[in-house]
Amino acid sequence: MAALQHRIGPSAVKDEDSQAGTVVGRLEAILASFDGCDQALGVSEISHRIGLPKSTVHRLANQLCAVGWLERNSGGYRVGLKLLELGSVALQRTGLREVAFKHLHSLALRTGLAVHLGILDHGEVVYLDRVTTTRVVLPTRVGGRMPAYCTAIGRALLAFEDPASQASALAKTPRRTEFTIVEPRALQSTLDNARKTGVAFDREEAYGGLGCVASPIRCGDRAIGAVSVTGPVARMRAHSLVHEVRNTALAIWSPDVVPLPRPLASAR
Repeated sequence: MAALQHRIGPSAVKDEDSQAGTVVGRLEAILASFDGCDQALGVSEISHRIGLPKSTVHRLANQLCAVGWLERNSGGYRVGLKLLELGSVALQRTGLREVAFKHLHSLALRTGLAVHLGILDHGEVVYLDRVTTTRVVLPTRVGGRMPAYCTAIGRALLAFEDPASQASALAKTPRRTEFTIVEPRALQSTLDNARKTGVAFDREEAYGGLGCVASPIRCGDRAIGAVSVTGPVARMRAHSLVHEVRNTALAIWSPDVVPLPRPLASAR
């Protein structure tokens, strides 16, 4: 770096770093425009979703195709298999997903509802696994993210964070549905209750028509993950599910086999 500064000057190096950050941000925006429900997206649709010119999208998308992060077909661009490989490496890193596997499937079979395993990353839930035994279509996906403040699994995790982390996660709380709790004191109360009871709820706050019950996977005073059951509100008997979800969370963690997960790296 010193030799580079000698040839082109420190201001040029700073500009180069800034430009690199901009390019990385644009590439990330293009990849994030795929929401898991899209078979393929055209240049115009990606441009509309992320607010970049079509010429820029076309150029950067082709670069992503060159490294296998995107693929191109007659319908446009789709997520490439190279990202699947990288995602699998990230999901295996904590070891929590593998240990939780049989417990998640057992919970799904007993309740007939969708079961999620998630961890917290910068105020968002990252879904490590999802098990479904019904044909109910859910908007979640493995590797997907959701704001923690409006989800049961997120609240179960936030409840065991320090006050500064909680405040950061609750700093921006847009209303996602008509039922979303956004008032700061009410939200803090949900976290306090989740910490006391070991269970958190979401009643159509993240997605209309869906309810959720979650419980933290605890290691002492920390929550290293959380497990939840999700389904149509008409089928959710939240209080009868509390015992099932809480016991599953307790069964997943064992100090002999589960390493403590490192926080996910994030460019956010």
